[in-house]
Amino acid sequence: MGRKRKGRDISGWLVVDKPAGMTSTAVVNKVRWAMDAKKAGHAGTLDPEATGVLAVALGEATKTVPYITDALKAYTFTVRLGQATNTDDAEGEVIATSDARPTDDEIKEALAPFIGETLQVPPKFSAVKIDGQRAYKLARDGEDVELAARPLWVEELVLVDRPDADHVTLEMTCGKGGYVRSIARDLGAALGCHGHVRELRRIWSGPFEAKDGLSIEQIGEMAKSAALDDHLHPLETGLTDLPELKCTPEGATRLRNGNPGMVLAADVEYGDEAWASLEGQAVAVGIYKSGELHPSRVFVT
Repeated sequence: MGRKRKGRDISGWLVVDKPAGMTSTAVVNKVRWAMDAKKAGHAGTLDPEATGVLAVALGEATKTVPYITDALKAYTFTVRLGQATNTDDAEGEVIATSDARPTDDEIKEALAPFIGETLQVPPKFSAVKIDGQRAYKLARDGEDVELAARPLWVEELVLVDRPDADHVTLEMTCGKGGYVRSIARDLGAALGCHGHVRELRRIWSGPFEAKDGLSIEQIGEMAKSAALDDHLHPLETGLTDLPELKCTPEGATRLRNGNPGMVLAADVEYGDEAWASLEGQAVAVGIYKSGELHPSRVFVT
């Protein structure tokens, strides 16, 4: 018989404004401890030196993580021009330099090909797996890492500041799987001057914004108290991008047992993914078919 996991059965989302120098996993562990939660996870890793919104899911909200991971996200970041590093950020070793410095107009023109449906090669120092091993581990061991290009949707990429000749600040809105470090690397290559990320901040992710996030210090101060619980967002927040279908008590019972349940008519098509609610609380996520929701994820209340 497995060991019973300790902690509270608490569900919801806690928005954290992650500080630099802390891994995403360490943030999740801090939140789990502070809220004495049985289960926790996050929606979208941030590099240790990056800051900004890290949405931490607790309990049943972890079942909605994929929908936040798939949602659009926005970043503001500063690119150091004239230098390429082996990690594509300021933590790595400089491997190439250039005296060339593009003008603002040249930078704006170079941004255009990065917008829309693109293909992006992840950084060699990334968590992408190659034959079951993380790319960053292979790269640290001195192996020649070659990663395949991956599709990426970039909604917007604009120049917002030019502090000096060596630096440019950009803002990007993109879909799942985007690496800001790759944008900096490839932009530097396109401009013929090299480049790497100097600073990176995620300003929003799906429905969550960094300005609403708690600092690690605040979480520590409110740890194990009702005050911290007051900052919890309902798990339904993680389903914002899916249509909501109301269900009857009878339909809710069927859904909670893993069976198709009747839902009230709404603006959805046959085969659409949606979530069912009863009195505002999420019951299940599933596929809508002929007046019923066929559940793929069921929430325990």
